[in-house]
Amino acid sequence: MSAPLDKIVDLSAAMLTAPVPPAHWLVILPVALCLVLGAALMMLRGRAVLQAYIAVPGLAVLAVIDAALLHEVWTEGPVTMVMGRWLPPFGIAFTADLLGASMALAGAIAAFAGGLYALSDVSPSGRRYGFFPFLLLLMAGVTGAFLTGDVFNLYVWFEVLLISSFGLLILGSEREQIDGALKYAVLNLIATTLFLVAIGYLYAIFGTLNMADIATKAKAVRGSAPLMTLASLFLIAFAMKAAAFPVNFWLPASYHTPRIVVSALFAGLLTKVGIYALIRVLVMLLPVERGNLSLLIAIVGAATMISGALGALAESDVRRMFGYVVISGIGNMLAGIALGSVEGVGGSIFYALHSIVLMTALYMAAGQAARLGGSFALSDLSGLWRQNYLFAGLSLILFLAACGLPPFSGFWAKVILVKAALDSSAWWLAGTILFTGFLTTIAFGRVFLFAYWRPANIQMRTSLGAAAAPNPQVTWQAGLPLLLLTTLVVGFGLFPEALLRLTQLAAADLLDPTAYLHSVFPGGAS
Repeated sequence: MSAPLDKIVDLSAAMLTAPVPPAHWLVILPVALCLVLGAALMMLRGRAVLQAYIAVPGLAVLAVIDAALLHEVWTEGPVTMVMGRWLPPFGIAFTADLLGASMALAGAIAAFAGGLYALSDVSPSGRRYGFFPFLLLLMAGVTGAFLTGDVFNLYVWFEVLLISSFGLLILGSEREQIDGALKYAVLNLIATTLFLVAIGYLYAIFGTLNMADIATKAKAVRGSAPLMTLASLFLIAFAMKAAAFPVNFWLPASYHTPRIVVSALFAGLLTKVGIYALIRVLVMLLPVERGNLSLLIAIVGAATMISGALGALAESDVRRMFGYVVISGIGNMLAGIALGSVEGVGGSIFYALHSIVLMTALYMAAGQAARLGGSFALSDLSGLWRQNYLFAGLSLILFLAACGLPPFSGFWAKVILVKAALDSSAWWLAGTILFTGFLTTIAFGRVFLFAYWRPANIQMRTSLGAAAAPNPQVTWQAGLPLLLLTTLVVGFGLFPEALLRLTQLAAADLLDPTAYLHSVFPGGAS
């Protein structure tokens, strides 16, 4: 029944009655921007020329908003906004901490670079069939997953990014793309089902899906509730989405099939959402259960590293090889999660941010190598160094960063993880990180020697249909994003202090989520 009209109802116990601070709108604004722009581009489907002029500036604005959000979180602490102004845990919360805000910013930078690259890589037909709307909706899902404070909405944003990724994967409707999309879809749908089962199990245990509320109640129910079973379900589901061993075969079987810009975005973003979810759930919500599963996670991480490095050594197709490099990187991030210390988790976060930028750039470099050389096969590529010195130099920097060699960002990610492993007496895990780095160096050295340093075979290149000009040029639409991302790789390698501090603080906040909980429940109780 409704309350009497002459009676004043006190809503302060159920709703936020104070005005929302302007800075808190930054939490929801990135997702709202992507959804609005994606819907607008869908309505402009018949005018494909206009889509790029809307999407690329929109992605630049997204990066600026995410940078402002990261600055707000860095200076003021975690920020929470609740939908409908209902108090949590009843209202759906968006909460940005250092981990979520930094991942959202890195993803926005990679998406902006991808939007620029698409200007030369995606045909008018691909634009008409929805490349830019799918890209904006993909970023809505990715950003929503990074910023949500509700486990069920984490599932919802996973679904948003999966639906848009299916559309990007089959854009072009070639036989190879359909085959890759089928493998991608089957494994991800199985993982999504397990994720949904785990969410139902979680709700049955806690009676809530708010992350801060779960973290608060976990201690009280640990002795009576089957939290190990719950943590294991989440581990399996997110490990499948992150392409961890032994369910990693879908990634190199599908990431090489779409347009190269789509492969670049997938390699940079999608598996990192799985790693982010693992960190958020196991490190912040279920830390004791993560500790009990640490040996298993470490073994899976080591196997993922080794299988990825060996796969990269065995591959002769550059795109498929880079897919195995993505897998090997996932193993490094799992190693940090297994260690569970501030240094280990911070190393995983550092590696994830580095990998978002690096893997996006590597696939873009592969696309340019194929344009100059006429093929993705190492047996057909040659002489790229003499064709374009600047492009070859950028590629070499990216290769060295992927190997974890100084003075680039990949070096610091490996150093942090190795130190954290040695501090935890996990010498075998530190040795695996170093050994797989050595194997990766051999794999990339092979690519550089064959594709770049080997003298060009003009007769073979002409038969493949590549340009036979002595100094073919890289278009600005492809060169500018590649230069932007490579600059970040070099910058964070030469000046790593700010990123190191950010990732260590983010890890400390996850292991002691007091600030996160206070942001969601300012009164100190759920």
